[in-house]
Amino acid sequence: MDPIARVLETVPYSILRPPRLRLKLPSFSLPSAMTVYSLILLTYFMVVSGIVYDVIVEPPGIGSTQDRATGAVKPVVFMSGRVNGQYIIEGLSSGFMFVLGGIGIVLMDLALDKNRAKSVKVSFASAGICFVVIGYAMSMLFIRIKIPGYLH
Repeated sequence: MDPIARVLETVPYSILRPPRLRLKLPSFSLPSAMTVYSLILLTYFMVVSGIVYDVIVEPPGIGSTQDRATGAVKPVVFMSGRVNGQYIIEGLSSGFMFVLGGIGIVLMDLALDKNRAKSVKVSFASAGICFVVIGYAMSMLFIRIKIPGYLH
């Protein structure tokens, strides 16, 4: 090693002393189960709603069409006939229906807990079944609007 670099390295530390620092490592606590579930549900909603598509393509929030008889302009929520395209509201409403069905399945699972009162179990089960049925029915309706003649 170079003698000048050696001197420059050792001389200051022979005169000066570095301070004794009492630093503690930061302690992180794990988030609660409900926080993790909420973040995963929000991420699922964003993915199935097509947020990535909306950011890249930048489609309009809602479409419009002109009525042939009256000539009035009417708002259109679904981009009919285009499977690989969507309006922003179309994606958000479809994503909400998927999340609604998923929450229904979670509620039906919570209804199987043996430590809950019977009235709570019945409420969870009935709400879960309703959520799943509504989510499925609305998703099928959305598909039939999007693709005319689907499953006919």
